[in-house]
Amino acid sequence: MSIYKVPQKELSFIFDEIINYSDLSSLPGFEEASRDMVDSVLPEAAKFFEEIVAPTNPEGDKHPAVLKDGEVVTSPGLDPIYRQMVEAGWCCLNGDSRYGGAGFPSVVDLAVQEMLQSANVGFSLLPMLTRGVVHALGLYGSDEQKQTYLGNLISGVWSGTMNLTEPQAGTDLSAVKTKAVFNGDHYLISGQKIYITWGDHSCADNIIHLVLARRPDAPEGNQGISLFLVPKFLVNADGSLGERNDVKAVGVEHKLGIHSSPTCTLAFGDNGGAVGYLVGEENKGLQCMFSMMNNARLSVGHQGVAVGERAYQQAVGYAQDRLQGRAPGVEGRAAIIHHPDVKRMLMQMRALTEAGRAMSYYAIAAEDRSSHHPDATVREQNAQLVEVLTPLVKGWCTEMAMESTSLGVQVHGGMGFIEETGAAQHMRDARILPIYEGTNGIQALDFIGRKCLRDGGQVVQRLLADMAATAEQVSGAQGTVATLGVRLQQAVEQCREALDYVLGHSEESPAIAYNFLMLYGGAVSYWLLVKLAAAAQQRLDSGETDRFYNQKIVTAEFFSTQILPRNSGYLQALVSGAAIFDALQPADFAHS
Repeated sequence: MSIYKVPQKELSFIFDEIINYSDLSSLPGFEEASRDMVDSVLPEAAKFFEEIVAPTNPEGDKHPAVLKDGEVVTSPGLDPIYRQMVEAGWCCLNGDSRYGGAGFPSVVDLAVQEMLQSANVGFSLLPMLTRGVVHALGLYGSDEQKQTYLGNLISGVWSGTMNLTEPQAGTDLSAVKTKAVFNGDHYLISGQKIYITWGDHSCADNIIHLVLARRPDAPEGNQGISLFLVPKFLVNADGSLGERNDVKAVGVEHKLGIHSSPTCTLAFGDNGGAVGYLVGEENKGLQCMFSMMNNARLSVGHQGVAVGERAYQQAVGYAQDRLQGRAPGVEGRAAIIHHPDVKRMLMQMRALTEAGRAMSYYAIAAEDRSSHHPDATVREQNAQLVEVLTPLVKGWCTEMAMESTSLGVQVHGGMGFIEETGAAQHMRDARILPIYEGTNGIQALDFIGRKCLRDGGQVVQRLLADMAATAEQVSGAQGTVATLGVRLQQAVEQCREALDYVLGHSEESPAIAYNFLMLYGGAVSYWLLVKLAAAAQQRLDSGETDRFYNQKIVTAEFFSTQILPRNSGYLQALVSGAAIFDALQPADFAHS
């Protein structure tokens, strides 16, 4: 079983140099969340997730959640650990203080999320979906709904789910058929939803489902979808739990990975109709749901970072212990960590994970500023930045998770293919990340369409200007950092060339969207590695001797020489155009 250690020094450095936490914590509403407070909270969280949660990961993989006698039985041991997590207050650190939350910035909550995601990614989905429900209700719920539900959701005493998909309606939500019939002060919901993460379980006392459904007289298509709140147990006027609602799990999927997370088929209204309450306006359900989905997309992107970190740590541990062959300067049989190709793989895993982490935290810091900065213009600019970064974080970071976890198996050699080592679990768990909460193909279409073509690339151009400014700032540095800046400027120019092509060939955007997203994901994440490398060099110049700072510079240099060159390929593929995608007709794909 691999041992997981929270990379606390890395997180602290990001808080200093990417987030600029001292400024962030001075924003209205964050004054109590000082850096000293954070520095006392995060080590306690690290201890909990390293010692209590991380050991559940292999057991949850071996003993998945199951459906028994109409009830979902969670993986052994998770129920009491979840309740410990609730009691310790780790479920939602950024919860609104008006409803009993701690009121920390979301970047602090993200640090705790990462610890949980690395410790047990399947388990991490339980509070992740609840956060999404909290986010949606905070934006669109009525005052009564907020008072009734938010406190217990923020604490984790109750959990939440997102119910979109139906057997005939996957990505195309216009095909949703679940019905909502008005009945006095509520609606009666009937229909079936599939792929509902943590759709039923016994960890929390109640489960609050947010469900997309149609009224009988609603318009066809997306314009006729509304959002409804359907509790597993009805809530009495005094806040106590009442009778069981007409919703139940009728199936639990057998999956490639994330076994500890029950992915359920839920039946609503088999006995007359599940009681539900309208959230937001009628026929505006997609708008409400997408607020929840975008929140989840950022969390899924960071799951990629967290799983990559766990796989990296396990690969390093194995490489230090596994003796194989000879290496210069080592007497006798050498640990494989001395072999050049193993070093290459480990450095690649490290660089991809640290780059993704920097981009994810940068996005969440912008989200904090978008909701708390006193200047309305700054709030709007940061909200636009979050919109642009969301598909990059979700798409690029999860693609890199697949690469990193695959390399983790490779470092183990044949033992990586053996389930007992645990390396294969990380790869299996990571495989869902590019799929759920909108496939990465959808993220690419979102990035190229809504985030670039819609505004003529204005927000993207502002981002590129910030990147170019960093390249200019480090151009006067000495040695490696100056070279990193030159390569950053080249990456910015490639991004600009790609943007110019996209703006001039919008009709090709569906075919070239993936290359466009990967080009930008690589460039933006590299930019943030350069910022970290420059800050590390400044600390070394001031007399610091911690090798951590040398490692930051080397990691950025490795990225610049071994990973960033991929952007040239993405650019070349992009400007080659989309004609090749239509060279074969659908019938041509089948062998004759």
